[in-house]
Amino acid sequence: MASSSSSSSSSSSTLYATIDMGTNSFKMIIIRAYPDGKFLTIDHLRQPVVLGRDTTAATLSSTPFTLSAQSQLIAVEALKKFQNTLRSYKICKAQIRCVATAAVREAVNKGEFLKCVSDMIGLEVDVLPGEEEARLVYLGMLQFWPMYDKLVLGVDIGGGSTEFVIGKQGKVVLGASLKLGHVNLTQKFGNNKENVDQIRDHVRLVIKESGLIRKIKDCGFEVVVGSSGTIKAVEKAVFNGYVNKSNVASFGDGRKDWRLSRGEVKGVVESLCCGGEGEKNMREKFFERRSEFIVAGAVLLEEIFEVLGIEEMEVSGYALAEGVIAESLAKVYGCYGLKANARWSSIVQLAMRYNGKKRMKAAAQCAIIAKDIFEGLIKCDDLADNQLAAYLDDKDLEYLEAASLLHNVGVFLGKKGYHKHSYCIIMNGEHLHGYSSEEVKLIALLARHHRKKLPSFDHPTFNQFPGEITKKFRFLCAIIRVSAVLQQMEFSNSYEGFELVKCGVENQASLHVFNPLAEDIEAELRQELEYFKLVVCKELLIMAPSTVPVPRDTDIYT
Repeated sequence: MASSSSSSSSSSSTLYATIDMGTNSFKMIIIRAYPDGKFLTIDHLRQPVVLGRDTTAATLSSTPFTLSAQSQLIAVEALKKFQNTLRSYKICKAQIRCVATAAVREAVNKGEFLKCVSDMIGLEVDVLPGEEEARLVYLGMLQFWPMYDKLVLGVDIGGGSTEFVIGKQGKVVLGASLKLGHVNLTQKFGNNKENVDQIRDHVRLVIKESGLIRKIKDCGFEVVVGSSGTIKAVEKAVFNGYVNKSNVASFGDGRKDWRLSRGEVKGVVESLCCGGEGEKNMREKFFERRSEFIVAGAVLLEEIFEVLGIEEMEVSGYALAEGVIAESLAKVYGCYGLKANARWSSIVQLAMRYNGKKRMKAAAQCAIIAKDIFEGLIKCDDLADNQLAAYLDDKDLEYLEAASLLHNVGVFLGKKGYHKHSYCIIMNGEHLHGYSSEEVKLIALLARHHRKKLPSFDHPTFNQFPGEITKKFRFLCAIIRVSAVLQQMEFSNSYEGFELVKCGVENQASLHVFNPLAEDIEAELRQELEYFKLVVCKELLIMAPSTVPVPRDTDIYT
């Protein structure tokens, strides 16, 4: 074996985790970061907590209130589950940041609770002031939307508070936090349509007394961005036809993704409040865990549109947790910027539009594996015979990562032939910004040919590409096909990666796999490795990461 490349020792990527201890739920994201400013969310966990559920509405709406022993127990159990996941990824504690928001911030016994978390879990929690929470939400929005140079009004609806922030070029002009959240509004007024007018009056009163309207008017803004689970749920309801009671919106229907108009928000509120038991059942099915609080959350959002004179809102898939990640990476990587890459942002937006958390995790893993294989091949000296390094460059890696992240979006329209659906979604929606038509087609074709039949380069589809691009496509296609199969294998959650071994001996074994999910997957992998060998003229060995357990210590979750 002449050389090898291991993703576990690569300096181009690192794992980071953020835990967001919200009022309604605790969330944790684990990302793999790259110094060029991109990061991929490789895991996203959520634990319903609802701090203060066993507290009376009057007590919860007042300041201060007490976190009950039951709430603390539920919170600690949720954090223990996160802890187990962190151990499986072997993430250093220095690369984990845990933040808490409204409920913990307002609790009189937060010191006791934080000590309990430190003693039992080993996590130090940053309790964010409202203005700091707003700032970090803004940084998260900038990772999803390329709005760095615009004056942005950000709105983030949480369980215990709503944050408002105005910022430009990464700097906050105005930050404010109001005690208006979908949890405390629900506990105070209930979630029935009879209580909607009371919720409206209360929201208007709190916003008016805060002086927020005048402050925002004085600062001004060019664009409005909303984040948080509530706003995303309302936008998803519009996109998926909840208002019209249809099944799902067509990917080719021309509606704008990740946006909400005032009329659309009003339509969601009316749908939530117009029916009886049938509407309630549909609400629970559609909004699932969020159904208990969605009426209060949607009414709150509608009132924010009304009192601030908002006509349209961009919706961010990223919020507080991603803002914490962005700030952490800016401290680690001197060249890391908070300004989002418009091209990459549009890839992430499209992937998140059609993929749930499970498929996003699979897509991210596919992209990570593909990147490791690509970089491993470039470093193999004796592949110079194929002039591989001369043919492939950073843009080709970008196309490969984009196709990997989008390869399974077609499942949204059905599992059968989903690779063909993925091609259609990428090609027909004008989703990808900053890419030429040739680049979009190249990404779409890579997604189309990540499985099933091998591409036929005599097909008219490839006629528009120059011969050099077609040759590049062969290499990229071989990589994504192997990567797509590998992401189905039960590799360790540690993301230490696998070892790419370039083999110089013709008859050496070509495959070592670890815990295949099924024999047919192993057979599929063997088939793709044969195609890889045909294209690259070298064998690829897949080595399982070490599974030897490492003792726990105070610095690493192992």
